[in-house]
Amino acid sequence: MNRLDHTPGVGRQRGTSLIEVLVAVLVLAIGLLGIAALQSLTLKNTQSASERTAAIIQSYAILDMMRANRDDALAGRYNEGYRCSPPADTSTRVNADRALWIAQLQQSVGPTACARIACNANDCAVDIRWNDERATGGSAEQEISTRTRL
Repeated sequence: MNRLDHTPGVGRQRGTSLIEVLVAVLVLAIGLLGIAALQSLTLKNTQSASERTAAIIQSYAILDMMRANRDDALAGRYNEGYRCSPPADTSTRVNADRALWIAQLQQSVGPTACARIACNANDCAVDIRWNDERATGGSAEQEISTRTRL
């Protein structure tokens, strides 16, 4: 028997490389699924943050409209409870401001957005609510409250 023809353990090593490759593919697949889940969560949180930013911008917009029409704002003509649709009558400046504001609010935050305005003397509060169930996964209602002096 020739010593060069005999290589011990060759028969036992067959298929080991295939198992190593399959394990590596499994680990890679799990990693890619984790990255995809992380990306999905990031997109949802980005959308939620964008809606919060739009709500804050819209609260400042109505406060600027009220400062431009300060006499009516101090008289309490902008005050009203939660409104989810623009007023139909836009013949007065107050109603036209509110109609424009609610329309812009629902366009930028979403169709579920509702808002209220409450002024007491010089102090005014603007509260905005909307449904953020898609991003929060259960806690649907979000609310932003902005308080200022006119």
